[in-house]
Amino acid sequence: MTAGEPQPEPDASAVRKHAKFQPRAAVRNARVIMARVGRRAGQIALVGLLTLLTAVFLFPMVLTLIQSFMSESEITDIYAAFTEGRGDGGEGSEFVRLQWIPYRVTLSQLYAVLVGRPQFLFMFWNSVKMTVPIIAGQILVASLASYAFAHLRFRFREPLFFMYIVTMLMPFQVTLVPNYIVADRLGLLDSHWSIILPGIFSAFGVFLLRQFMMFVPASYIEAARVDGASHAYIFAKIVLPMCGTGVAALSILVFIDNWNMVEQPLIFLQEASRQPLSVYLSQIGEGERGIAFAASSMYMLPLLLVALYAEKYLIEGIQLSGIKG
Repeated sequence: MTAGEPQPEPDASAVRKHAKFQPRAAVRNARVIMARVGRRAGQIALVGLLTLLTAVFLFPMVLTLIQSFMSESEITDIYAAFTEGRGDGGEGSEFVRLQWIPYRVTLSQLYAVLVGRPQFLFMFWNSVKMTVPIIAGQILVASLASYAFAHLRFRFREPLFFMYIVTMLMPFQVTLVPNYIVADRLGLLDSHWSIILPGIFSAFGVFLLRQFMMFVPASYIEAARVDGASHAYIFAKIVLPMCGTGVAALSILVFIDNWNMVEQPLIFLQEASRQPLSVYLSQIGEGERGIAFAASSMYMLPLLLVALYAEKYLIEGIQLSGIKG
């Protein structure tokens, strides 16, 4: 086509077709953009909500750790509103002026707890003496019972496991009186065994490990049985190693639950020298807030270490077990 020649008229049908589909494409692109913006806004809102909840839950812990490095006089001045009726707003104020940075960092409170008060370490050892046997015993009992419920065939297996579930769903207060009566009849009151034995035979451990052992392929067990392996060999060499994540998760949950127990020691242990640290914390800071903050920080230390170094085992254990919160 040379210059000066008339331009051909565009095809009318093509023009109409292009004009027809152009608004549709624009609407479709707008919908895609709006969907992406909506998803992005939802993610931002979710992250903001989770951040807020995290800050709310971490606030007492962080405040306790910070104030454990403050002097007694500084802590007394901060919480003077509770004792003298004053606060940040002066006389009559109902608010406490929180302080996040100590004027002078001191270790005197921690030293007083660990060295000046040997009763703290004594109660700490009581907690260890009760928690460790419960963890070891519950893993042993729960793993054996779980193997039986998952891979053995015997009469009344399902009704018996249903009774385990019912027991697990009962509130702690329901079983407290029967446990007290049994411990009294056995002469175990005012001893650590009155707490250790009920903790070992908890139904939750059986339920959790059974969920893991149900995922062990039956073909593995059948092949081992064909080769002449006993149930003890199958349990120790095949099933239990494949449920290592579940055992780790159960250990963490049992440790957290029994490290923080309060009701059982108050009821079963009359002698104060046998009570764990969780009970002693309610008495250690009477009139000395700095000592209370330092003792609480030391009490939280094992739980923090477990949360930092064993978190992945707990998450994997809960996910693989099929339990949903």
